[in-house]
Amino acid sequence: MSVLKMFTWLEGLPAGEAIRASLWLFPVIESFHLLALALMGGAVLMLNIKLFGFGLRSISVEQLWRDTRPFLVGSLIVLLISGALLFLSEATKLYYNGAFWFKMGSLLLAISFTFTVERKVVHSLSVAPVWSKVVAVVSMALWTGVGVGGRWIGFS
Repeated sequence: MSVLKMFTWLEGLPAGEAIRASLWLFPVIESFHLLALALMGGAVLMLNIKLFGFGLRSISVEQLWRDTRPFLVGSLIVLLISGALLFLSEATKLYYNGAFWFKMGSLLLAISFTFTVERKVVHSLSVAPVWSKVVAVVSMALWTGVGVGGRWIGFS
């Protein structure tokens, strides 16, 4: 089955049809999606500001990771569920949308980077400060790509 055929099939599922048929369902789901993005963005921003060496001097990077992780993971779950529902409502249109593919690529890279490289740097006592800053910049660039890609979908 080709990717386009799979997207078309997914769009035809009852959930996608219900979202398209409803006047209010898409905006409600999108509201949850954006609220979760804002919450996750705050958690990512706090950690990366700390990794970069600014602010929150009274708490360690590792403690901040532990404190923000539930917000990051919880909001990521809401983002993935709400995003999947939004996707089902217009999957065929998204297949042809470059912004969608940019967002999905950024999302895959951002999640992978956050839970591998960034987590390792946070838990390492021997990482040079310059590498912490590099990790913070890369993390922010990847997560910004997710947000920009998502916003770009709405304009394309």
